Amino acid sequence: MPFALHGIPVSRGVAIGRAHILAPAALDVSHYLVDEDRLDAEVERLRAARAAVRAELIALKRDLPRDAPEEMGAFLDVHTMILDDEALSREPEELILHRRYNAEWALTTRLEELMRQFEEIEDEYLRERKADIQQVVERILKVLAGAPVLAPAPVPALAADGVPAPGVIVVAHDIGPADMLQFRHTVFHGFVTDLGGRTSHTAIVARSLDIPAAVGVKSASELIRQDDWIIIDGDAGLVIVDPSAIILEEYRHRQSERVLEKKRLQRLRHTPAVTLDGLEIELLANIEMAEDAGAALAAGAVGVGLFRSEFLFMNRRGELPDEEEQFTAYRGAVEAMHGLPVTIRTIDIGADKPFDGRGDDFETALNPALGLRAIRWSLSEPAMFLTQLRALLRASAFGPVRLLIPMLAHASEIDQTLDLIAQAKRQLDDRGQPYDPGVKIGAMIEIPAAVLMLPLFLRRMDFLSIGTNDLIQYTLAIDRADNAVAHLYDPLHPAVLQLIARTIRDANRAGVPVAVCGEMAGDPLMTRLLLGMGLREFSMHPAQLLRVKQEVIHAHCESLGPIVDRVLNAYEPDELAAALKQLSA
Repeated sequence: MPFALHGIPVSRGVAIGRAHILAPAALDVSHYLVDEDRLDAEVERLRAARAAVRAELIALKRDLPRDAPEEMGAFLDVHTMILDDEALSREPEELILHRRYNAEWALTTRLEELMRQFEEIEDEYLRERKADIQQVVERILKVLAGAPVLAPAPVPALAADGVPAPGVIVVAHDIGPADMLQFRHTVFHGFVTDLGGRTSHTAIVARSLDIPAAVGVKSASELIRQDDWIIIDGDAGLVIVDPSAIILEEYRHRQSERVLEKKRLQRLRHTPAVTLDGLEIELLANIEMAEDAGAALAAGAVGVGLFRSEFLFMNRRGELPDEEEQFTAYRGAVEAMHGLPVTIRTIDIGADKPFDGRGDDFETALNPALGLRAIRWSLSEPAMFLTQLRALLRASAFGPVRLLIPMLAHASEIDQTLDLIAQAKRQLDDRGQPYDPGVKIGAMIEIPAAVLMLPLFLRRMDFLSIGTNDLIQYTLAIDRADNAVAHLYDPLHPAVLQLIARTIRDANRAGVPVAVCGEMAGDPLMTRLLLGMGLREFSMHPAQLLRVKQEVIHAHCESLGPIVDRVLNAYEPDELAAALKQLSA
């Protein structure tokens, strides 16, 4: 009997296939007492399983694809840190030695104790981190059981029209980042998860891989059975289980249309991004590593709008990259873009991007999103920051470079940052090393306070870049990694739209270039809205660029202005929906 489940749409497209249920490994483990003469061997069995998981996580981090979203490496680092914590190492071993528990029993006993402790934590962010611990324990249990993370899946063929034949759709309560990466090496056509939101790691990876997904589909892993036929409607966040022949045919037709759409989009690679009324729009790419520049050029980007430099600093076991290593990476990106501009953001560590090299004096904040992160941490470590600034400036001698500073909110932070940049220049002058003395300095606008004090930013900075992901999070007081409130993370909330529109309007009036580099920039449903606000520079993942360009070349900016004004003046949900519908007509 067909039935439908509703979740959060996070990645466009249609997937058809059989369900592969990814069940938690901790639900059913053996419980037995180990013989006295086998206790040391049982401890070694647990240690070997942990070592195998650590090697697996390291290999996954090493083999991360160049176009992987920035959060993926950070997620793997978090899981490695959890794996090495004594709560999952020393304490289970003591249960084996003193209570004679078998390794699986000891591990799940400790997990249950940790889960009870996490439930008592008042802080919502920390309480929700229990999912990471569960995922790490499940990986250890899988190794102890000798089972693969994924059951092998047959490779589906392609039909003559290029539409994928029915394949595998992964259904899970939640999917850990390491499992997500392993899915890349198996045949699967979509994701369905009970948990998650628009900015969860499942959603981010699905978008970057251009794979249909629905997250936040409550109880999906319980209601869907192994090998059930299911359809994912990624545009609507809809999951159809056991579809009828008529429904199946309708969605196969949609798949065919999607294949044709992708082919048509490829024709736009070399088409200028110019609106119907003749306005030139700059479409740039977000990259994580210098090697990603090739994908940016292949997608038709006219530059790099965001090079996330923190990837050079992650997973280094406390050893920071020195100036030469950083300089080589930045210069590589600049040279690979062949004279196109490259905007490099200084290190943005903290919150969902942990870093294991802060030193012994660093203590994890109770709420990392509000703690010592981004420019706050850089200013607290001036020697490290000066090293990065010198490397960035040196790269500017090889092509156009812009420096982007994250999470600025105070005049004192702007002053300290500019002073350190001036100091880095003097140090290079003393060495006789070349750089562009006129390199542009910009600010990320991702805190409501920054929007409210825009006149200061416009006087002191050369350009602005709106980081919509954090701006939404801080405006709505929503932890975008918290499943309990993920449904409230809304880029179309009137308060968010007001802040974005004000930033674009005031920057344009002051003649200061402004871009959007968050998820909204790569969402074609937002393109006309942003154009109507006056945005002329978008930066996004290379995989999203052609769809946004298609929206740009069919837009008439002058006619969008009055409609966007109605959107911005709408506060009631019905009024806002009506105005947005008119915008997309």
